[in-house]
Amino acid sequence: MAHDVIEMAHGAGGRMGGELMREVIFPAIGNDILAEMHDGAHVNVSGNIAMTTDSYVVKPIFFRGGSIGRLAVCGTVNDLAMTGAMARYLTLALILEEGFPIDELRRVLADVRKAADEADVKIVTGDTKVVGRGAGDGIYINTAGVGDIVDGADIAPKNIRAGMDIIVSGYLGDHAATIMAARHGISLPESIKTDAAPLKSLVASMLATSKNIAVMRDPTRGGVAAVLNELAGQAGVGMLIDEDKLPVREEVRGVCDLLGFDPLNLANEGKLIAIVKREDTEKILAAMRNHPLGEHATVIGTTTKEGAGEVGLRTPLGSIRMVEMPMGGLVPRIC
Repeated sequence: MAHDVIEMAHGAGGRMGGELMREVIFPAIGNDILAEMHDGAHVNVSGNIAMTTDSYVVKPIFFRGGSIGRLAVCGTVNDLAMTGAMARYLTLALILEEGFPIDELRRVLADVRKAADEADVKIVTGDTKVVGRGAGDGIYINTAGVGDIVDGADIAPKNIRAGMDIIVSGYLGDHAATIMAARHGISLPESIKTDAAPLKSLVASMLATSKNIAVMRDPTRGGVAAVLNELAGQAGVGMLIDEDKLPVREEVRGVCDLLGFDPLNLANEGKLIAIVKREDTEKILAAMRNHPLGEHATVIGTTTKEGAGEVGLRTPLGSIRMVEMPMGGLVPRIC
């Protein structure tokens, strides 16, 4: 590669753009479909499919355990999984700022490829644009995904009823704590890093065990508080969770205490919430705990007839406080 940083000409569609594709992007993420070099990808899909899209603007772009590249793949794969769909194909669009180092782009793309391989998905088409200095923060990424819906899966808020169990797949807040620590220069133990991971295989194990899963959500921006308030409002039920059952690492609680955040509001990138029929709770939990991404799965609460549209938190003292929908902008640029 003749250049060390992104220049405006890399986005102009000429010789330098072709050089960027041939020498940086294709070697990192190429496959047989992408190699067609067409304006769109011809892919094989049949039956019921799901689609999603998302954009990633996290800052810093590199952090312990991952980068914006890993987030971009995991986030889109997980959005499909939450609908009961197994991701097969992704698009990848890069918005690069003039002056962005080529070596950093290679690192991002290596994380993209690693996460795609973990999720068993192909990146089949994409786009690259370059903006002037000061018009972006180095790199933004947009991804879209297509996946096959698992036969018999019916995952939607309309399925939620009172008397169901609320399960979370593992420790909460690791991703947001990692990002905030990087921003504020806070030292964390090596065990605390982003939880970004593709949940496709975990969800497949759950759905193979039981179809009595009313809904699943990944608690990203706004965390558990946002997800549960949204679902309670959509389904017209109450939700009651137990504070002493929430899986939060002490180190993450320490970051929250230092910076004034509630762990329930923190973003996660490799966790899910499932609301399930009580008769299948134990076998769904068993399936989750037999998977590396669900080994710390636990029931944190239940849905109720009382308090429709509201979420309550039962404290260790037995009192109940309301869990409000988080205000926007509390933890910006987390994904």
